[in-house]
Amino acid sequence: MKHFIFIFLILASTSCKDKKASEKEDTAITVHQYTIEQFMDNEAVGGGSFSYDNSKLLISSNRSGIYNVYTVPTTGGSYTPITASDSTSYFAESFFPHDDRMLLSADGNGDEINHIFLRDSTGTITDLTPEKAAKAEFYGWAEDGKSFYFGSNKMNPKFFDVYEMEVAKFSAKMIYQNNDGLNFSAISKDKNYIALVQSLNTNDSDLYVYNVKTRQKTKINANQSSNSAQDFSNDSSALYYTTDDGVEFSYLMTYDLNTKETFNVLQKPWDIMGADLTENGNYMVVYVNEDGKNAVEVIDTKTDKPIDLPDFGDQSITSVGFSNDEKWMRLYVGGSNMPSNLFTYNFETKVQHQLTNVLNEEIHPEDLVTAKVVRYKSFDGVEIPAIYYLPHQASENNKVPAMVWVHGGPGGQTRQNFNSMIQYMVNQGYAVLAVNNRGSSGYGKTFYQMDDLNHGEKDLQDCVEGKNWLATQPEIDGDKIGIIGGSYGGYMTMAALTYAPEEFDVGVNLFGVTNWIRTLKSIPPYWESMRKSLYLELGDPYTADSMRLKRISPLFHTDKVTKPLIVLQGAQDPRVLQVESDEIVAGVRKNGVPVEYVLFEDEGHGFVKKENQIEAYSRVVQFLDTYLKNNGKQSDFDLKNEKKYP
Repeated sequence: MKHFIFIFLILASTSCKDKKASEKEDTAITVHQYTIEQFMDNEAVGGGSFSYDNSKLLISSNRSGIYNVYTVPTTGGSYTPITASDSTSYFAESFFPHDDRMLLSADGNGDEINHIFLRDSTGTITDLTPEKAAKAEFYGWAEDGKSFYFGSNKMNPKFFDVYEMEVAKFSAKMIYQNNDGLNFSAISKDKNYIALVQSLNTNDSDLYVYNVKTRQKTKINANQSSNSAQDFSNDSSALYYTTDDGVEFSYLMTYDLNTKETFNVLQKPWDIMGADLTENGNYMVVYVNEDGKNAVEVIDTKTDKPIDLPDFGDQSITSVGFSNDEKWMRLYVGGSNMPSNLFTYNFETKVQHQLTNVLNEEIHPEDLVTAKVVRYKSFDGVEIPAIYYLPHQASENNKVPAMVWVHGGPGGQTRQNFNSMIQYMVNQGYAVLAVNNRGSSGYGKTFYQMDDLNHGEKDLQDCVEGKNWLATQPEIDGDKIGIIGGSYGGYMTMAALTYAPEEFDVGVNLFGVTNWIRTLKSIPPYWESMRKSLYLELGDPYTADSMRLKRISPLFHTDKVTKPLIVLQGAQDPRVLQVESDEIVAGVRKNGVPVEYVLFEDEGHGFVKKENQIEAYSRVVQFLDTYLKNNGKQSDFDLKNEKKYP
């Protein structure tokens, strides 16, 4: 499994309308263009833990401008605020199993040092993991609900130990000391077995079961492959896990803890990404990565057959969760053209309830663009999948500029989910081709490993061929194509402008790596368990690999950049340090090339606060309007905002 995945949080929305006919079957549609403020009036919702009596759910929402925690009635109704922060984002973790207390989490404005918080019955919020520099992760509840499990690196910044915290006095005890760089995956209901994973390289990982009583570890996989624990059976006799042993895509297996026998449970023509059992074990939820889209199955464990789920038409169920008594299910439903709404479904009454309506009511749903999956051949014949967004206003008679979008990673994947920044760009008249270049996940392990020790080379050529594919489309202005990406995608933007300087007309670098040597030497200490895998994939900066890493690092070749560039960065980013963006901006400016730099003091690796998203997205489109759409001439947006945005 690849681990160097940079989380790229971008949330917003978009639009389109009446069809018009022209003499030559012009397929363009008149589009209402929305302001960035209208787009950011969309709401993003996450979580969905049921209360002990099933009367409400605990959710996170950014309706206030940053993420806060709320409860919402299970059958729908008004939100009740749980937190009211105007600076730090808070996220919902879980209701307590037997009362209305809650667990929340928060970090320090994007520094990723998460803590776990208690919100008690009086409304008081207390940090349960107050160690200043330590990161804490909620792992789940014990079966009796009297304690919960969490991981913390307070003993050793490099590794996460496993703790159990009883909730009578909120005292914690260590139940697994991690001295070997293994990562927690699951714990059995009888508390006697812990599933642990050890990263080996880009794709492969070893899976172990640790016996808490005997303190012995047993390796599960016989061959080198990608292995991931999913859940223990309810009677604690078996472990469910996924593996790609002998095949391209991960499938679901069980391991009998007594006999040591394995059994193939479920196999699909795509990766099975996850599987977990409900509280009483009556259902198993299975997630399949089907061509960049979640396919969710809920299997009745008595019959081993999928149950019928509610029908939402052209929208897809992206995730589900169950109440502890398994009488209620919550569902997120959305698509590439609609942000996900939260629903509940009652198994006894067969009634479903819509709890949220996250799309700004000023935006017409028909104005949003539905993405489609396309494939094109790269320079060496390798087939590259991509997600394509074509503006409604585009046609052969009204050609539009386009952007090649590169996901984070390496090893990430652009999926068919709603992406507000993409939809905003498309609404403003830019086509977007989100490439899943070689090295992307979801298309088999051979494809996944194709970019190992080859970054900025063949993967870059895949992006260039994506540009060439765009240029052949009748609705695209082939002379106006740029490249955009975040994190690893930001690196690819800078690699394109540096090593293929005449291919793209502009570049948008969102917190991208520009000096691999420094980045690989300065990874957060809690990534220690993944360090070997990172070095095997990208190169070891402490060896002769540093020569190649320098060669593929755009910072050392800024004199090659000739096309306009905009760089956006969060000052609190622990993954791509601010100095990366500071230095690339300074280097490119020496060429006399137009360079814009947008720095957010209160953001990390991705922009979470709505006011910052508004500025970031508007600055990107302002830049594209000037240097791509208008060939360097100031747009009306520029002239109106030149004092606001120096």
